Amino acid sequence: MYTGFKHLHSTIALLLLIVFALALVFHIIGLLTSSQYSKGHRVAALVGLIASHLQLLVGLVLYFISPLGVSNLSGDTMKDSLGRLYALEHPLINIIAIALITIGYSKAKKATTDKQKFTKIVVFYSLGLILILSRIPWQTWALIN
Repeated sequence: MYTGFKHLHSTIALLLLIVFALALVFHIIGLLTSSQYSKGHRVAALVGLIASHLQLLVGLVLYFISPLGVSNLSGDTMKDSLGRLYALEHPLINIIAIALITIGYSKAKKATTDKQKFTKIVVFYSLGLILILSRIPWQTWALIN
């Protein structure tokens, strides 16, 4: 079960990065060209939001069943950079990132002008993506190695 969730988490992460990059580029182009905020823009932002929430759900399950997750929180873990990354930094930073993504989507939905909608998505999704990229365990990521 653990191995299956670990592979699922890695696969969804790759899909999330692709979907997110495309949605972000789509919104940046819309912002720079002063386009109208269309249904396509809304769907792209929504797909990014759904992918991030799915990744969070799988990640939380993995965190509680993994030997590297919550069961590994101790003083010794905090001294080891990789252990600290898995037990504390990766989950905490990614929860914050997904909260920012959710806030950005919500604020864009409530915005009254197209420029505000594009700006909210670009700012909040960029912050979320930066945080996500900063805490991916690149050295052990199954899809890369």
